[in-house]
Amino acid sequence: MSPRRSYDQYCSAARALDTVGDRWTLLIVRELLAGPRRYSDLHADLPGVSTDVLASRLKDMERDGLATRRRLPPPGAANVYELTPRGRELLPVLQALGAWGEAELGELRPTDAVRAHWFALPMLRALRDRGEGAGLVEVRLEEGHFHLHVGAEDGPVYGDGPSPGEPDARLVLDTATCTAISRGEVSVTDAVRDGRIDVTGDGALAKALREA
Repeated sequence: MSPRRSYDQYCSAARALDTVGDRWTLLIVRELLAGPRRYSDLHADLPGVSTDVLASRLKDMERDGLATRRRLPPPGAANVYELTPRGRELLPVLQALGAWGEAELGELRPTDAVRAHWFALPMLRALRDRGEGAGLVEVRLEEGHFHLHVGAEDGPVYGDGPSPGEPDARLVLDTATCTAISRGEVSVTDAVRDGRIDVTGDGALAKALREA
């Protein structure tokens, strides 16, 4: 565990950066917003992080009360990391950072890694901005599927792969459209209206999107 470093400034922003300002910490939070994850899964979905740095950051997050580690019961029998309530409070921080970073996204570079679920937080923000209420949404891209818990008050806010049950809405779109939404170039409503997103499902969210 690395020693705690501090800016030694009596400022809430400085204090926050004392805890989450190290490289990789907020991206680990992004991954854990999907729920409990094994170390190997985190390492696979954080390309570029070394095993030593990931292990160090996770220990720091445990020390600082952002994450906990527990062992799954058989047949899983694996250690998983998950966010504490304090750690989950970083969701709006990541949402605001993502909104600010829309202008920095630019075109996909040859060296850029891509995971389908990295579009989850921008899509979640776009759906929340519509104010349509809560529901389970499955999103299907060429790269893979992910699902969103829109309006969730506790627990995971998204997950990798198909939804665990019948979703209130299922959105099928191409990566170009999802990227445009992530960049803030087009709204979900306009993409549905233009036929760039196919919406199915009988839930209130699906009906609201089709009727917008």
